[in-house]
Amino acid sequence: MAGRINDDDVKAVRDAVPIDAVVSEYLQLRNAGGGNLKGLCPFHDEKSPSFQVSPSKGLFHCFGCQEGGDTIAFVRKIDHLSFSEAVERLAATAGITLRYEEGGYNPSNQRGERIRLVEAHKAAAQFYIEQLDGPEAEIGRKFLAERGFDQAAAAHFGVGYSPAGWDHLTRFLRGKGFTDKELLTSGLAQESRRNPIDRFRGRLMWPIRDVSGEVVGFGARKLRDDDNGPKYLNTPETPIYKKSQVLYGIDLAKKDIAKSSRAVVVEGYTDVMACHLAGVTTAIATCGTAFGGDHIKILRRLLMDNGSARVIFTFDGDAAGQKAALRAFEDDQKFAAETYIAIAPDNMDPCDLRLAKGDEAVADLVQPRTPLFEFAIRQIVQRYDLETPAGRAAALDEAAPIVARIKNVASQHEVAVQLAGILGILDTQFVVKRVAQLARWARDRGGKGPAPAQHRRQQYESAAPRPAAGPGPALNLRSPAHRTERELLKLALQHPHLVSPAFDAYGTDEFTAPPYAAVRQCIQDAGGATDAPSDYLPAVMDCAPNDVVRALVTELAVEAIHARTVDEAYAGEQLVAVRRRAVDRRLLDIQGTLARLGQNGDPAQLAAVQNELWVLQQYGQALRNKGAAAL
Repeated sequence: MAGRINDDDVKAVRDAVPIDAVVSEYLQLRNAGGGNLKGLCPFHDEKSPSFQVSPSKGLFHCFGCQEGGDTIAFVRKIDHLSFSEAVERLAATAGITLRYEEGGYNPSNQRGERIRLVEAHKAAAQFYIEQLDGPEAEIGRKFLAERGFDQAAAAHFGVGYSPAGWDHLTRFLRGKGFTDKELLTSGLAQESRRNPIDRFRGRLMWPIRDVSGEVVGFGARKLRDDDNGPKYLNTPETPIYKKSQVLYGIDLAKKDIAKSSRAVVVEGYTDVMACHLAGVTTAIATCGTAFGGDHIKILRRLLMDNGSARVIFTFDGDAAGQKAALRAFEDDQKFAAETYIAIAPDNMDPCDLRLAKGDEAVADLVQPRTPLFEFAIRQIVQRYDLETPAGRAAALDEAAPIVARIKNVASQHEVAVQLAGILGILDTQFVVKRVAQLARWARDRGGKGPAPAQHRRQQYESAAPRPAAGPGPALNLRSPAHRTERELLKLALQHPHLVSPAFDAYGTDEFTAPPYAAVRQCIQDAGGATDAPSDYLPAVMDCAPNDVVRALVTELAVEAIHARTVDEAYAGEQLVAVRRRAVDRRLLDIQGTLARLGQNGDPAQLAAVQNELWVLQQYGQALRNKGAAAL
């Protein structure tokens, strides 16, 4: 065991390292008055800053969780260090050589574990940087050059190269006094049959630093076809590296994130490099894991949760990128900042965009445009067929809870109106009330979410048109539409000559009750009602898909027709009534489509939809004025 650190040296460390400088490495501090500074506490979640720092006294205190102390206490708490480790770390920052009461100067192999692992990574990072200049690393330099990164860019980000041999780094670090156990614990080496070997071999290396700037891990990019490993290989979980708690580039970006109240989240190391070189110095990336709650905690401490803060995600436009964006939205409520998504033309990532179109294109890409919740809604909605009432109902079911989660109530109302337009639901107030109800349910249920989806769907379906085909209601003879459809089918089966040839032009989608649509299909499959042969009814029954439909055909074939005089005039009334309802339903669908397209839709598509609307309106008017003559 190392001896106790000399008291004078401990005091020298406290005096040499200002507490506000240390704390500022982890969170943004602002003037709190009276010479104090304030920020969001890093030790517990809070919405408003209760964490205060007194530079003059060298102390911090959180009025929320009651954590407090001096600079050493802060470093111990935030990095989970022992007292000696915290003093050693601060001494290294200040350039102070520590003395120990028992044993003279502290030998390196007696330092605390975290300090030793960080030092091993620091030495490894320098080793990899030096290797990038060697002949073997030509393939790595070529990789960087092809992506627009010169030697200065590589140096700025500390990019290096791991030699392809088995134990180059291991032997180097042993020479620096590190033990095999330390190398294995650090993740820089891995077990083999005999001795530890390098974990990273023949790869381009990016050092991953924590928010204080210390190297805690590496990201390694495959360069050769004979490398059977993954494209990117990261440091495994270690005492100092937790992939869910680190953000690549945070050490370079933190000051500008705090200054501008803006952060740009990209997907890879080269994307971070491209953004910074293009002037977007607030860019960061996750390290082999999805953006999650621990990453949000890091950003919140820098953004200070002010209402003008912005977080922009630049996920790819492919399926994986869309999925990542939706995962990010799940944590959106943990931000006070507004969240946005930016997708480059042709789904290029920032690195490719910089190569193709230059720095200005990258800077333009990350200007906030599409709110993340809007992107999430559109990704959900596009999975449904909005041309059908059932599709709109299902899309509303899934999208409305997203809108209900929007933090700003005024924005929530506005987006609910937009959602109605996207879905093509003309009853805007219905959607607005639905969203407000879901938001209220979520609050009443303590944030556990809205009521069951089945209940929501039933409520909407009671106010929305029923689907024209597929699963639907049972036969309802109180429904005027169902009564008319039934009467028309009875005429088609019992007196086919009265409804011919117009009936054979009717589609199954003109019958809103699925059982009636099934009977219409049977008539069509049997050859139609026009010039019906003598075995017409048996042929229709033979086309029935099951006994249920077959029984309905029989029922309709013998049921009395509800008219004193069964003639062409009566048949024409039924034909017109069914057709007019079908036209009215289609008009609602088209009006919904126009609402979804809005003013910024494709001009050709808008013109086609508007033309169809006009034609149908004229046809509907003709049916009202001329009756069966307009069929």
